[in-house]
Amino acid sequence: MVESRVERRLAAILCADVVGYSRLIERDEAGTLSALRSLRRELVDPLLASHGGRVVQVVGDGALVEFGSVVDAVQCAAAVQEAVTAHQAAAPPERRFVFRIGINLGDVVAEGTDILGDGVNVASRLEQLCEPGGVLVSETVREHVGNRLGVAFEDLGPRTLKNIDRPVRVHRLLLSEQQPQAVVVGPRPARVERSKPSLAVLPFENLSSDPDQDYFSEGIAEDLITDLAKISGLGVAGRRSTFAARQIPLDAVEASARLQVSHVLEGSVRRAGNRIRLTARLVDGATGAQVWAERYDRALDDIFAVQDDITRQIVVALKIKLLPTEKEALARPPTTNIEAYGDYLRGLELLSRHVKPSYQRARRMFVRAAALDPNFARALAGIAECDCDTYIHYGGSISFDDVLALTARALELEPGLASAHASRGVALLATGRAEEAERSFQEAISAEPDHVMAHYFYGRACVVLGRKQDGVQLLRRASDLAPDAVGYLDCLSTLYLALGMRAEAEATSHEALARCERELARQPGRAVAAFRGAGVLAKLGEREQALAWAERALAIEPDDPLTLYNVACCYAILGLVEEAINLLERAMPGASAHRIAWMRQDHDLEPLREHPRFHALLRRLENEP
Repeated sequence: MVESRVERRLAAILCADVVGYSRLIERDEAGTLSALRSLRRELVDPLLASHGGRVVQVVGDGALVEFGSVVDAVQCAAAVQEAVTAHQAAAPPERRFVFRIGINLGDVVAEGTDILGDGVNVASRLEQLCEPGGVLVSETVREHVGNRLGVAFEDLGPRTLKNIDRPVRVHRLLLSEQQPQAVVVGPRPARVERSKPSLAVLPFENLSSDPDQDYFSEGIAEDLITDLAKISGLGVAGRRSTFAARQIPLDAVEASARLQVSHVLEGSVRRAGNRIRLTARLVDGATGAQVWAERYDRALDDIFAVQDDITRQIVVALKIKLLPTEKEALARPPTTNIEAYGDYLRGLELLSRHVKPSYQRARRMFVRAAALDPNFARALAGIAECDCDTYIHYGGSISFDDVLALTARALELEPGLASAHASRGVALLATGRAEEAERSFQEAISAEPDHVMAHYFYGRACVVLGRKQDGVQLLRRASDLAPDAVGYLDCLSTLYLALGMRAEAEATSHEALARCERELARQPGRAVAAFRGAGVLAKLGEREQALAWAERALAIEPDDPLTLYNVACCYAILGLVEEAINLLERAMPGASAHRIAWMRQDHDLEPLREHPRFHALLRRLENEP
């Protein structure tokens, strides 16, 4: 039997849709459909035809268009956005049509009048990633357009797109009166339109009489996040984002808007002896209406079955279709040993404090959990994460072979475990395997798109490798995902300065200072907000305040290497060169190769570059065994 030949061709593919289409339809179905048909007939379709576009498919608010020329596709996209913006200016905001467009150049497979393939998939993902009223293009489109159109693009760096097995470098077409996104570092939009249901799991409230049981209720919520993130049809907000929301009294609707999700899961846990009472409630973020709720009164050993039932009820309530591999993964509990699970949850709580003694204690809890259940993948990944966090932030000696072995075993037991991929990336980078490290970071972000530490580690790696612009994009994303974190914005403002982007650096510094002030008021005994705030104040020229904050940090943690290093950066910015080097000499002995490489790149230390003592310190550190 002779198979028919598959027709392939290179094409420029444009995907477009209407932002907030479901909201418009819900408000006025007949009026919306009629107005959209008129807009297409009178404005959009003539522009497509005049630029040689062939409409392949129109489904609801979305359109797939093929062009023989990538230049025509980009010209057409710009013309459509500018024409629609002008046309809709007089319409009431609640009835206004706003498009978003993605363009890719790639190989397509023709089936009759339809086109399929990777080239189409990338264009579709770019459209979903695009801001309202904007146009995003792939690197191949940007290269082929060159300077032929006299238009400007903003390089947004490599992005991991869902179900695309490689990162795609993305560029934003700057339309009339648009400015690069990097300038905008203030508050984010209240809500982002998503193409699929999205969910934030808020920390469960501890209703036990013992406040020391907080680790148990919060750990259950974090474990649910890990499980739900495996579902491709559901977007899940990362732990740092959702747990930060706990610091601000918010109802479900406010939390939904702040975390930019369609639904919120909230609940409570009461633990007494060997029994637990757990309540869970799924809330529609737009209306506050209860979608599903349940109360479980079970033996403690049944906690895994309870979590499984909550996950399945969410899938049913949100009408999500699970892939066979997802069904299989969700059917397996992370462990069946309740004692190991308790140690693991304690480890998670300690790990979240992000100070060296807590990393050490968390590691002991994860080791205990893994000893009780050697096949507990999340405990193995926890050990590796503690080692990597200690290495990145404090230096010292760890076994990268052990980290690679632990993460390999964890991923064998539980494929797609984002924390294991992220830790593996750190170990690979530290051992000189940069390309493999990048793939691991990309795997982590692909498995859990809102994984904060994967973005942070990847961003730091890019800086060390000399790719500062990529580092900016990744650290910006980490900062957005962790609105309580005080360090990411400080690193970001330093990078902006290194790239000569002074306006962005100043705006980011103000944003970072506000975070530091909130964190210091909330936890006055922690040095991190004080030393980060000192550095930010120094960059803003507030000398007296910077010195006061630096002194406060040193009073809280006088011997902590991370505190000493960051106060040294503050002193360097203020021109206190000798004082800065004195602190670095105390902070850096035993530092990791990563920290030394970061020290060489750190723009905050620029005033020390020509000082002989600084060069002597670097040589001594690099020659240490």
